[in-house]
Amino acid sequence: MVTENTNPMTPLLPDRHPQHDLFICDVADAVLKDVMQHMEHPFYSLSKKPETSVKRYRNGDHWLEITPSVKGLATIYDKDILIYCISQIMAKLKHGEPVSPRVRINSHELLIFTNRGTSGREYISLMDALDRLEGTRIRTNIVSGDEEQIDGFGLIDASSIRRKQGLDGRLLWCEVKLSDWVFNAIKNEEVLTLHRDYFRLRKPIERRVYELARKHCGQQKSWKITLKHLLMKSGSQSPEKRFRQMIKQLAVHDHLPDYQVFFDEVADMVVFTNRGTMTPPSLIEGHIPPLKSETYDRARQAAPGWDVRHLESEWRDWIVEAPRDVDAAFVGFCRKWFEKRGRP
Repeated sequence: MVTENTNPMTPLLPDRHPQHDLFICDVADAVLKDVMQHMEHPFYSLSKKPETSVKRYRNGDHWLEITPSVKGLATIYDKDILIYCISQIMAKLKHGEPVSPRVRINSHELLIFTNRGTSGREYISLMDALDRLEGTRIRTNIVSGDEEQIDGFGLIDASSIRRKQGLDGRLLWCEVKLSDWVFNAIKNEEVLTLHRDYFRLRKPIERRVYELARKHCGQQKSWKITLKHLLMKSGSQSPEKRFRQMIKQLAVHDHLPDYQVFFDEVADMVVFTNRGTMTPPSLIEGHIPPLKSETYDRARQAAPGWDVRHLESEWRDWIVEAPRDVDAAFVGFCRKWFEKRGRP
């Protein structure tokens, strides 16, 4: 979906359209964090060829299943549409404007936002991407006591396209209805800021590795992971030997935004070091301040029967960055905790 400059001496694509910081909803963690707090699953295909087989992942008693449409699994490039939608919603929330799951997309602005060209082929590829996003379905189980609940959901629920008359007419705009799953994650501020060079990364695996580093390293000084575990988290279909070569190349070129990559061959470990290029959190060093006393009363009402101090510990361990309203965020966490587990 991206027209690439094939010059091997320039690891990043050219910056076609300078733009502001981006926001991304961590959809892989949004619904699963209560049951798989330390695993983020690869929802999107990293392959240039359509993937039509069902993917299934398991962690103990919990499982996740991703079913593509006949047009294939949504790709990591299709995800650009979600990033654009989420950025629009976050901008409105920042200015106190009303938001809804329906997002109107100006096709030309989307192509500029995602650092793509504006040829007719790019407009056609957007329609294919919408089909894959709408067709990809996710199903997972949630275990509570002696009961098992199985939920199914999608990335987007519907899309509408407008273009000039005729089969070759240019796409003018489209409207996307985000799934409740994605929209609720946005409203709960489960978002991370992306470096604008995310859209300049040439290879799908580079995008995926950046996402994992952004999620796990965040504002910390460093984060390390075994190569085998990184391969599993990435969702790459490459054999371990080839994946090792790709990580080595990434370390040599040193072009990953926000994080420097070092490969420890002796330990077979990948180390990510924060470059200090991210905008620092509004709260000093990302510290989450103490909660207000009345917040604990609200938390007890949201999760009756649970020890709110225990829930606070779980929440502080889970949270990645300081939200704008820490008290509201904690109460929301308690509410979802109770919805998933019920009384202890």
